[in-house]
Amino acid sequence: MTASTGTDNVVLARPVRVRKVAIPAATVVFVVCGIAALMLRRTANGVLLTVSDQVAMAGIGAVLAGLILLTLRPRLRADEHGVEVRNAVLTRYYPWSEVRGISFPEGASCARLELPDDEYEPITAIQAFDGERAVLAMRELRKLRREIGQLE
Repeated sequence: MTASTGTDNVVLARPVRVRKVAIPAATVVFVVCGIAALMLRRTANGVLLTVSDQVAMAGIGAVLAGLILLTLRPRLRADEHGVEVRNAVLTRYYPWSEVRGISFPEGASCARLELPDDEYEPITAIQAFDGERAVLAMRELRKLRREIGQLE
């Protein structure tokens, strides 16, 4: 997880340790499906497999690897105007006036933004898996929120 603040009061956070798991896992899945695609034609039990079956197997490997790599996409960007949360699929922007709190519940895998009407947005860019880096990112985010005067 990288967390940084500059003179422009911007906090950026991305998960770091998940890269050490996701990239090798996606590579292994893609390679295994590729090898399986090459080996599909060599069957001794009489099953008729065609080139389209091989292409489909390689395609399945590519899709699975892509899904695994979606875990690398999360990012948090906060400045004096609001918070942009990019999770695996969606990116949402919340002005500070809509943010009721920032929490990391005990036992949770990631932090979250507390929103009006008891709603929340998970911040998958700040993960418990990152340990001390997650703590640093939460401190920086809370510090920014205090500096711009958006506390309860």
